[in-house]
Order: sequence, then C-alpha cells, then structure tokens
Amino acid sequence: MTQPDGSAVRIDVWLWAVRIFKTRSQAAEAVRAGHAKLNEQAVKAATQVVPGDHVRVWKDHRYLEFEVTATVRKRVGAPIARQCYIDKSPPPPPMDIFATMPKRDRGAGRPTKKERRETDRLLGRER
Repeated sequence: MTQPDGSAVRIDVWLWAVRIFKTRSQAAEAVRAGHAKLNEQAVKAATQVVPGDHVRVWKDHRYLEFEVTATVRKRVGAPIARQCYIDKSPPPPPMDIFATMPKRDRGAGRPTKKERRETDRLLGRER
C-alpha cells in the first residue's frame, strides 16, 4: 500500500493520486489549459510538487485551493488522500445563484434579436 511521503511528485500525478481529478489525463489537461497553478504560478504538467506548496485548481466552475502536506505517486483511497492536503477552498456558491441564471429551452434554436437584447439588458451588457 502506498503511504504519503515528502518526495517531489509531478503536479498532474499528485492531482490524480489525491482524487482531485478522476483520471491522470484529465489532471494533465487541466494543467496544460492553465487551470492549475502552483504557488500562484502557471506551470507545466511535469512541475514538481513538494509538501508546503499551494495548489489552486479551477474545477466545476469554482476554484479549489489546497496546501500540500504529503505526496503520493500512486492513486490512494479517499481517507489517505485527505491526509495529503489541507483544503483551503472557499465554500461553494449557493445553488439559488445558478437557478436565477437565464436558460433557453433545449432545441429552441438561436435567440431572436429581441431575445438577445433582453438577455444583454438582464446581464448588464446594454449599450
């Protein structure tokens, strides 16, 4: 069984191993797209993570912030994974914010000019 230690590990491997992302390829893609930052710096997937680093990830329409306390090279169970970081993420936004967002019915096609103007007015993009 893999135990947490203090050796340096690639950031994409660490994000996958501590269950932030479901697959390693998803973790690597997030890092390549600039959705993962190490100590407030955009990094490459091969950048090494060590205990004490701060990782910030954009996932599911919000930022997740972690302080690395231990590193693992292989994917571990959830109880061990939680020992590898301190979660400093802000609380998720309330669901009623998403409920107030305007939505179009599926299959309704493109908005008409009038509907687009109403949407722009609602979102504060009025000219």
